[in-house]
Amino acid sequence: MRAIQIFKTGGAEVLEIVEIPAPVAGAGQVLVRVEASGVNFIDTYLREGRYPAPLPFIPGQEAAGVVVALGEGVTGFREGDRVAWTGTRGTYAEFACAPASDLLHVPDGVSFEQAAAALTQGLTAHYLACDTYAIQRGDVVLVHAGAGGVGLLLTQMARQLGAIVIATVSTGEKAVLSREAGAEHVILYTQQDFREEVQKITGGAGLPVVYDSVGKTTFEDSLKCLRPRGLLALYGASSGAVPPFDLIRLAGLGSLYVTRPTLKDYMQTREELERRANDVFGWVMSGALKLRIEHRYPLEQAAQAQRDLEGRKTTGKVLLTI
Repeated sequence: MRAIQIFKTGGAEVLEIVEIPAPVAGAGQVLVRVEASGVNFIDTYLREGRYPAPLPFIPGQEAAGVVVALGEGVTGFREGDRVAWTGTRGTYAEFACAPASDLLHVPDGVSFEQAAAALTQGLTAHYLACDTYAIQRGDVVLVHAGAGGVGLLLTQMARQLGAIVIATVSTGEKAVLSREAGAEHVILYTQQDFREEVQKITGGAGLPVVYDSVGKTTFEDSLKCLRPRGLLALYGASSGAVPPFDLIRLAGLGSLYVTRPTLKDYMQTREELERRANDVFGWVMSGALKLRIEHRYPLEQAAQAQRDLEGRKTTGKVLLTI
């Protein structure tokens, strides 16, 4: 089969297209013919070595496709089933194995591309809006990278929960997308100081929560946007890792909270995974959650897909079509 492998960590150039044998489903696993694979920032962190992983490896941990073989002891699935999953590496390939416990049935009203586009970012937006900070009607919340994959979905979910959304974006084109998703206030951070704008919008009261996937360049001012006892949900680091931080500063800024959540900790049980996925797939089918899938790359262009993602040249979801 064709696959992308990483033999050494580094820039996007380390992504190599190779021909290797297809994997074999072991006990408790399912072999899937991959139709679409999501491209996410965590893939770039692993490629860089920011998150360590044994070499060589096939990147990607989000996909949708068709079951072609079942490992020993697998129940609940059969050959030909349409499935999707997130969290198990190896999806930048024509075939991939995943634990049956991670797999989700894709409803008939959801395409493979929609399933691959909705899972990681949709589940992330779901836990952020519903659990990391449970948005209440009337809350004013800040979503950084509002035109990104998670940003657009998080904005829509926050609006469904009754929040007023402030979003930051880098261009006028992205501002249009953010407003279409439901953001009431859109700040072009390339032209405006987002902290000053937030203070104007809130009348100096600050925010109950800031959702920050940017990290290094936004961290300090994100904290200063919060009201006393506010929460900074730092769920990504697209601009780089946040430098060491003295926690005593949180007291001086208003007894603030900072959390660094990850998706795996918000789908620890099968029930929790299915609950979130059912919500997300249901909203996609009903039209309540609109996915933007405008950036599709063939497998052999995986390096360019990651470059464009890192360079903020994309909006919405980035997919590899296998």
